[in-house]
Amino acid sequence: MDAVKAKNPGEDEFLQAAQEVVETVWDFYQSNERYKKYKILERMIEPERCVIFRVPWIDDKGEIQVNRGYRVQFNSAIGPYKGGIRFHPSVTLSGLKFLGFEQTFKNSLTSLPMGGGKGGSDFNPKGKSENEMMRFCHAFMCELFRHIGPNTDVPAGDIGVGAREIGFMYGMYKKLVNEFTGVFTGKGREYGGSLIRPEATGFGAIYFLREMLALKGKNMKGMTVALSGFGNVSWGAALKATELGAKVVTISGPDGYIYDENGLNNEKIDYMVELRSSNNDIVEPYSKKFNVPFFPKRKPWEVKVDIAIPCAIQNELNLDDCKKLYENGCQMIVEASNMGLTADAATFATENMVFAPGKAANAGGVSVSGLEMTQNSMRLNWTTEEVDEKLNQIMTNIHATCVKWGSEPNGKVNYIKGANIGGFVKVAEAMIAQGVV
Repeated sequence: MDAVKAKNPGEDEFLQAAQEVVETVWDFYQSNERYKKYKILERMIEPERCVIFRVPWIDDKGEIQVNRGYRVQFNSAIGPYKGGIRFHPSVTLSGLKFLGFEQTFKNSLTSLPMGGGKGGSDFNPKGKSENEMMRFCHAFMCELFRHIGPNTDVPAGDIGVGAREIGFMYGMYKKLVNEFTGVFTGKGREYGGSLIRPEATGFGAIYFLREMLALKGKNMKGMTVALSGFGNVSWGAALKATELGAKVVTISGPDGYIYDENGLNNEKIDYMVELRSSNNDIVEPYSKKFNVPFFPKRKPWEVKVDIAIPCAIQNELNLDDCKKLYENGCQMIVEASNMGLTADAATFATENMVFAPGKAANAGGVSVSGLEMTQNSMRLNWTTEEVDEKLNQIMTNIHATCVKWGSEPNGKVNYIKGANIGGFVKVAEAMIAQGVV
């Protein structure tokens, strides 16, 4: 790690992700001479390629704007690079390296043939007109198209990039390469998209949670759940958790959180879609519409619940939040966001509660992206029931993998260790088979 830190100065998010993996796989790595001989861990921590490029575009006032674009192609040992594109002012190389590194393990856990990658721009979609969004997406793709393809790198959406933005980028890609291929996932249903893709990350997290509870002889019925965020992930999680009998009592935004003591129902969950599409980044209107309390500039982790599911952004739940949840009787924390807990919070949660890391619990989104790639390759579309059944099975299998590698002598399951080793093994074996490349 000293060498990694020296080579990546100031990249705190990436170093946090690397440290977690190294610590949890170290004993396993040291016990396998083949992995050490081929320096698998040293090679796995280094991305295969980082592309950084200029994105000039013209706003509605006719003024030239310049943003920075990125694509981090982290590991292609088991398949084409696969990972989302994020448009947000906070996007940096460090953040995308962390996400691409995590994606490598997450994609491996799905058992689908997908490598790890991530990309994006420091462009801020907030307040932009539809024409500005289109011009930026087209400008972004005018460079990115050189580095992606259905058998090379298959991007998807992420924060700030929804179906509309994917459509704009895909349209420019198709024009530039003169091919209609499955190079993007999260596409519209009309041109090769898969059913339940928007809900998939949230659905997958709840399927994983269901397996965690089943291992303890419990189920979702009657459980109270705190969610953060109000986007696709939180929406999908609320939908599936409610369907399985849980009571979701919070959602949140940058402006604060709402507490709905009676729990979300179908009408309220549908309203989350309206909130998300408003592009205002606030949840306060929910409190006014349904007459529930709103807590400005506060996080939902102070509420007494059985289960907490961070669904927004990395490091959104810190050690103090974690301790507060524990003191209020919270039994489980499931990361539906990528690295939703800070490192010390994840350690505390693992020691005192049952904690599922994002690379396992939020793999539902990329799983359905992989299923979309399969449908595109086969030139067919599966029904909602077929996709959901396959997603359910994938998440059940990921949980079984975590239990296999993370079970400890005291009977507890260390899900961080289980996910990291489970994801590591497949990639490591593929890297050894392909030689030093």
